[in-house]
Amino acid sequence: MKRSFRLLLPLVALVLSAAISDATAQEKPYTPGLGDLMTMTVQPRHTKLGLAIREANWRYAAYALEELEEAFERIGEVWPKWHEFTITDMIGSVIRDPMAALEQAIKAADATGAAAAYGQLTVACNTCHRSADRSVIVIQAPLASAFPDQYFRPVKE
Repeated sequence: MKRSFRLLLPLVALVLSAAISDATAQEKPYTPGLGDLMTMTVQPRHTKLGLAIREANWRYAAYALEELEEAFERIGEVWPKWHEFTITDMIGSVIRDPMAALEQAIKAADATGAAAAYGQLTVACNTCHRSADRSVIVIQAPLASAFPDQYFRPVKE
């Protein structure tokens, strides 16, 4: 009987250990990776902003710019540091000026200024990717809409 108990004890310990670690793993919330957040939140907003500017939909462009700013803020909250980079500093230093120029051009309904500032923002995105050793990620102005169910031209109310 003692021998059976001695053989069973390690098995019970192993089962309990697995159960505890499984319960702990289930309690840990999912944290999306930096690339996930860029693809899920930043890239679509950059695209929609570009489409709104192309269509001179200034109300939507202002909304899309605000959404893009918030996406960058959330990334900084979830990923304050990536490798040796402080994300908020890196993003802020690269996009601050183009975003401010975009805001002014959108408020002024300045198509030429908005297109130029959007181009500067796109260059800033690629600069950030290169400095993070992610030059394989190249962002451009949208050539077509990835959102066929959304109308980007201004709507008359």
